[in-house]
Parts: sequence; C-alpha cells; structure tokens
Amino acid sequence: MGRYRTRRLRAALPALTAAGALLLTGCGASDSGGNSSADRGGRERGFPAPAPAPGDGGGTDEQRDGKNGDSREFAPEPDHLSTFALDVDTASYGYARRTLAEGRLPEPSTVRPEEFVNSFRQDYERPDGNGFTVTVDGARTARDDWSLVRVGLATRPAEDPDERPPAALTFVIDISGSMAEPGRLDLAKKSLGVMTDRLRDDDSVALVTFSDEAETVQPMTRLDGNRDEIHDAIDGLEPTDSTNLGAGVETGYETAVEGLREGATNRVVLVSDALANTGDTDADAILERIASERREHGITLFGVGVGSDYGDALMERLADKGDGHTTYVSTSEEAHRTFCEELPRNIDLTARDAKAQIAFDPATVADFRLIGYDNRQVADDDFRDDTVDGGETGPGHTVTALYAVRTRPGTTGHLATASVRWLDPTSRAPHEESGRLETGALHESLGDASAKFQVTATAAYFADALRQEDSGRTPLPGAPSLHDLEEHTEGLARRTQDTDVRELAETIGRAADLLD
Repeated sequence: MGRYRTRRLRAALPALTAAGALLLTGCGASDSGGNSSADRGGRERGFPAPAPAPGDGGGTDEQRDGKNGDSREFAPEPDHLSTFALDVDTASYGYARRTLAEGRLPEPSTVRPEEFVNSFRQDYERPDGNGFTVTVDGARTARDDWSLVRVGLATRPAEDPDERPPAALTFVIDISGSMAEPGRLDLAKKSLGVMTDRLRDDDSVALVTFSDEAETVQPMTRLDGNRDEIHDAIDGLEPTDSTNLGAGVETGYETAVEGLREGATNRVVLVSDALANTGDTDADAILERIASERREHGITLFGVGVGSDYGDALMERLADKGDGHTTYVSTSEEAHRTFCEELPRNIDLTARDAKAQIAFDPATVADFRLIGYDNRQVADDDFRDDTVDGGETGPGHTVTALYAVRTRPGTTGHLATASVRWLDPTSRAPHEESGRLETGALHESLGDASAKFQVTATAAYFADALRQEDSGRTPLPGAPSLHDLEEHTEGLARRTQDTDVRELAETIGRAADLLD
C-alpha cells in the first residue's frame, strides 16, 4: 500500500468495551498514564509552527471520506483498531541520507517513515526478560484537535557478548560487477574481517558468493583455530559479472541448513546492492525457493544494503518476508557499527512473529492514521492468529509507531490502548503486554514533550515531506517547513549532544535546499 491509512470513528462505546476486554485478556498492563518514560531527557520548547497549508493538516472532510479520487484505502466504519507487524528496519533513512549527501532527492517510493523514526535511540523502559515493555505518550500539535501519539516497544538490554547463545552466520556476499564501486565490496570485506576477529571462538561462519552463479567458498566453520582460513576467504573476494541474487540467497540458505547448529542462532546475512539482473529477480519467487529452510529451521535474514544505486524495494521485501530486517551502510563508520557492534550484539532473538494492535477509543477519537508501516499492515482479526507472520526482534531493539490522531472536541478520558503479541523464540509460546493513554496525559504542545519525542516527530515530519513529491498525500498535522524543522533539530542536537540528531539536522537542511 502506498498511502497513509486514515480511519474515522463513531462513538461506539459498546464496541470499544468489548474490544478493550479482549485486548487486556491475559495482558500485563503498564503504567495507566502510559508515559512513564516520556519525560526523561532534556526538553526543547517552541516546536516550529506549521507551514502554511490548506485545510487542517488532516485533510478536508471530503478527503477524509475518500472522495477525492486518490487510491488511499479506508477502513469501514466503525473501525477503532490498527494492527501491524513490528519492523526494526532502518535502511530507508540510511539510503535517503546517502542520496541527499550526493545532491539528489530520494525517490518517494523508497521513503518509509517508520524506518526514519526507528533510526533514533529511545529511552523506553526495558523488560527484564524476553518480550516487550509498552510505552504510550503523545502531544497536541498546532492544528486544532490533532495530536501525535507515540507507541514505543522495547526489548531487554543487549547481553554481554559472552552470555549469548553461539551464532552460526552464513554470509551471502554479492561479488557482481556493480559491487566494484568504492563503498560496496571493499567496505564489506574490511568490515567482515574485523567482525571475524570479534566473534567468539564457539561461533561459526560460512561464506557464499554470487554473481552470475552462486558458490559456497567457505562451509560453516568454527572460528576457534580457523580465523586465518576465514580471513583468507574474505580477502579473496573480487567483483566479477552479473547479479543472480536469487541463486545467492538459495545457496546461502542451503549452506546454512547444512551447517545448522542446535542451540545456536542461525542467520543468513545478505550483503548486496540488490540490483538483481539475472535469474529470479522477484522477491516472492526467491523466497519461495527457500520457504522450507525458513519455516522448518527458523533461519532469519539480515539484509545489509550498499551502493549509491540500490535495489531498495527488493531488499526490503526479502527481509520483511524472510523473517528479518535490513539496514543500509555507505561509510566505513556505518559498516563498522553494523558488522562489528550491532550484529554481534544482537545475534540473539527475544521475540518471533511480533505484532502490535492499537485500539482507539471512539468516544474521544474521531480520526487516526498510522504514519508509515504501509507494507507491514496486518488484518485486525489476525492479531492473535499466530500462524500469521509478524516481525522478529532481538536484545536492545526499540520499535516506535507514530499516529496522527484527531480527538473529539471537548472530550476527556481514555484515548488508546496499545498491545503487543509475540512468540517466545524458543518455546513459541504466545505472550502479550499492553499500555494505555489518557487524554489528560497528552502534552499541551510538541514543544512541551521530551527531546526524544520531538526527535521522533521530527523524523516523521521529515519523511512525510520527502514523500509529498508523491501526489495525493495530505501533509501531517502541524508540519513545519523544512527550514524551520532544520533549525529546530539543530537546537535539539545542541541540547542532547547526540551526533545522530546533528546528522539529521544536516540531512534535513540538504533536502530543504534541494526543494527550494
């Protein structure tokens, strides 16, 4: 789906009561206010005023009713539920940064707001064991009756590397001709070499390469006593011909199954520019060829995108349907962080097939729309169907979903309940947790919200502005101009001393200059 989903609610209290009882059955509730972690961190008042725009930022009544001829999908009335599979991907933001740094605007179809939002660290409370905590908070915008509501999910902290289960990692490396560009294969080789030295002796590594054909150049090998052999295999990688990505993924999974280790985390790591031009080039066809390996053995996929020309849609589809996630690297610093810090630290899984469902109260909420997650929507009735695919998460992850919510004038009380359901990664037993938000807990303005909340809103506003090139979209409520957003983000960066936020301000500035 390429449009935001906007939903209108009727004051159907009996329906909400029934749904609320269902959502809370077997769930542990969090703080009734839902925003226990919202006030941590510095505050940045004076969020910039919205840019001049027609309407109220949520569209006219005709637009909200779906009568303006665009392809936006509307849910039948009354509808108070929003359900989606969790997603920890960040590739879209990384690729947008690279594109803007080169003086080009990213294609709107490659901009996924949830991946912009999830690229920034949050300070949600974390659980002691597997599963999630749920934080729900919000702030009113400058548009009448419109608020931004944030649903934050957090897994337990990353363990000491010595305490996690051993890993069996199959690296599938693209050595096609396009990988000869600086910042592609050379970056991958350097990072893999450093990572090989940082993994534990009881971890295992296999290496598969693909160009016009695929080849296993290193079967699954314990690192203990074999690091030199693995280094030699990595050093010998050289770019060759065309890109048969399908053959690479298939051979990679076959190699992973052959080297499968019980009690270990078995994962395929695909490093490619995803510019498939030989063999199967369709993600669904490629995934069908490895379906049994994924389902029977629970082998997850981690996609690492590289290159100025990048097959974003293919890599995202492979990761979403391959029970994994994607990131994008364009510098040696990003590659080092991905391969040498994030991957070794987050090898373990804390949840499988995780889905979130938010129930908005029709007595207080008139309209809502989920910002992003267009490709992760799940039918509301499938929230508790554990055969329906969700998302996988590991230690140290946070997942943030942001909603634009129009409240009914003059109403107070319960606004929303957010629930997350997941399967234990070992036993596959289902679990749920939930949190709720009251209208009285909404901050009176975005400037009154925590710095972390403002960064979340800024990332969403930025992504939304980049997607406005795709006609037919209604801007988010309270959206400022990009130049004002850049200035505000610079202030946030100074106060938080966060280099990622400073980089966000610079990236917004580049986009603002290109759009002038």
